[in-house]
Amino acid sequence: MNYTESSPLAESPAVGFTPKLESIIPVPSNDTACENWREIHHLVFHVANIFFAIGLVIPTTLHLHMILLRGMLAIGCSFYIMWATLYRCALDIVIWNSVFLGVNMLHLSYLLFKKRPVKIEKELNGIYRRLFEPLRVPPDLFRRLTGQFCVIQTLTKGQTYAAEDKTSVDDRLSILLKGRMKVSYRGHFLHNIYPCAFIDSPEFRSTQMHKGEKFQVTIVADDNCRYLCWSRERLTYFLESEPFLYEIFRYLIGKDITNKLYSLNDPTLNDKKAKKLEHKLSLCTQISMLEMRNSIASSSDSEDGLHQFLRGTPSASSLHVSSPHQRASAKMKPIEEGAEDDDEVFEPASPKAFKVRELP
Repeated sequence: MNYTESSPLAESPAVGFTPKLESIIPVPSNDTACENWREIHHLVFHVANIFFAIGLVIPTTLHLHMILLRGMLAIGCSFYIMWATLYRCALDIVIWNSVFLGVNMLHLSYLLFKKRPVKIEKELNGIYRRLFEPLRVPPDLFRRLTGQFCVIQTLTKGQTYAAEDKTSVDDRLSILLKGRMKVSYRGHFLHNIYPCAFIDSPEFRSTQMHKGEKFQVTIVADDNCRYLCWSRERLTYFLESEPFLYEIFRYLIGKDITNKLYSLNDPTLNDKKAKKLEHKLSLCTQISMLEMRNSIASSSDSEDGLHQFLRGTPSASSLHVSSPHQRASAKMKPIEEGAEDDDEVFEPASPKAFKVRELP
């Protein structure tokens, strides 16, 4: 009868394995696991975790939530270091929490630096409060806009800012800080320019389509004036890198052109009345100032050119009888800003409008 005799090697442990593994990593048996709980840690340990919990439950909708979060994490790490040093004597816990504390303190310092109050020059504070602050432009961004490629210049009473058909419109863009300027065309007064208003906003808009143009009006200082002047080319490059500020400039320049059109309709319009009209702007006044000036300059006689433009304004509608050729067609839709084709402006005529005679 065949039988297998048990070998003493089968009972011996495998070659290469030592029975001392249990002494290195003690694994408690299931019979004695979690029977003897250790006593609760010191109060400092729990205070540290409370600060961690407070930092994590801060809502993100809060304005300073990142600063508060980093502050709570830094305080919690400090309490952990205190607990590990005084009550636990664990060097590894002290080292790790010291690293976390340093990272949080660096981030907290950076956030506080970004929130520092930015000092704006007193002379530019009026422009920021009037134009840029209502549109939520940060003070540091406004300081970057006005702190580099722009200068503050002065004009005495009677000096010329731009001469008609002589001064190029490709060089600068300016905002009046102090004083008053007078705009005229061939000796005829058009409107005034008051502080916190663009001086050459129509020309800035026109040069986006055509280069090398000249001023079609004359702008003269009616008082001692100071204005903020940007280099046109450098400002354009800067706005291309700041899309938010680019949209802000588009809005401000468009509103400034609209205010100038109101000034043309009402020559007695002053700065206080212009503020009241800012919230009552009509869509029909969003006409390009360049078209207005071209309509005036298209006539050889300056007075006829002015009357030709004023016939289309609401202020002169009661003085001049409208011509049948100036009446809008009933089939014409309102022209939108993006419409360029004639097919989008006029509605197709209905088939009923035409009658076809049959030949006998």
